[in-house]
Amino acid sequence: MSVTIITIPNHGAHSHTRHPENAARADAIVTTLRESASAYCRFVQANPIAPDWLKTVHTEQYVAWLHQKVTTMTGQHSWIGEDTYLTESTYDVALHSVGAACAAVDAVMRGERAFALGRPPGHHATPSTAMGFCFFNNIAVAARYAQQHHGVTRVAIVDIDVHHGNGTQDAFYTDKHVLFVSSHGSPLYPFSGTLNQTGKGAGLGTTLNIPMPAQSGDAAFLRVYQQVVVPALYAFKPELVLISAGFDAHWDDPIGNCRLSASGYAALIDSLIDAANHLCDGRIAAILEGGYSLPALAACSLAMTARLANRPLPEDELGTRPSNPHGADQTIAWLTNNHPLLQHTKGASA
Repeated sequence: MSVTIITIPNHGAHSHTRHPENAARADAIVTTLRESASAYCRFVQANPIAPDWLKTVHTEQYVAWLHQKVTTMTGQHSWIGEDTYLTESTYDVALHSVGAACAAVDAVMRGERAFALGRPPGHHATPSTAMGFCFFNNIAVAARYAQQHHGVTRVAIVDIDVHHGNGTQDAFYTDKHVLFVSSHGSPLYPFSGTLNQTGKGAGLGTTLNIPMPAQSGDAAFLRVYQQVVVPALYAFKPELVLISAGFDAHWDDPIGNCRLSASGYAALIDSLIDAANHLCDGRIAAILEGGYSLPALAACSLAMTARLANRPLPEDELGTRPSNPHGADQTIAWLTNNHPLLQHTKGASA
């Protein structure tokens, strides 16, 4: 099986060399995949998404505000808050980034596997706010695109970034047709994603947050996925699985606080692929989020792509680091005993 790698032609126009989220990130992934995975990767370029699709997640006022801010800025860079920079091309690049995510959905619905390498990332962007290096929520728009363009009803989003996907959570917090799962370092920016945030109204039970204590590594994460994430997917029964593929939970990441390895990430991906194979005919795609160690980002992307292609796991040259294998025990116990979706699973199996 090959994997469709979706790039965007203009991502370098949104970059700041002294900022961790810069053009070198996507370039490092593409270079590694071309060198080590060309036998099972097909590279295509994304088109920009039509702006009307943004309004399936974002407010019309926010979209207009961001476009106006970019077109009227002076100087090479402008800033939203203390951490999120703009260039004159940010709006156009962000449209391409959303376009890459939606192209990944198109590929999966054709029976392919896909990895969208759009940037800037998206999972911190709320319906009305840019933050955390993000402007438009790529994966949230892709989920709506799957529903409205392809007729998919139930979409599961699994966020493996070390930072909580607060924007994605906000977009679907009351929606029973989108399951949002986030395993993230805690305490860590944006300081959301607590255990008791489980959804509201019709969406009660379709938000599943898994805060991981600092220094959690391969063993702790894998136990969480085996005992919490996969059972939740089986309870929800998605027709499509989308991965918010952030690789900043790797031990080498400069702004993360966890200790996953590339092979550890691959084990998590394997669990998601296996669930997708059983639940939705293998319909699964990955959409790039964070990851700020270039060697780790490239290694994790290669490992994930190999597993999506059902190829052997490449050697993990970066290796592992000591971690706390039982750091998530209390989190697992709380969720299995209290989360509405997991309670539904227990009731069904009793």
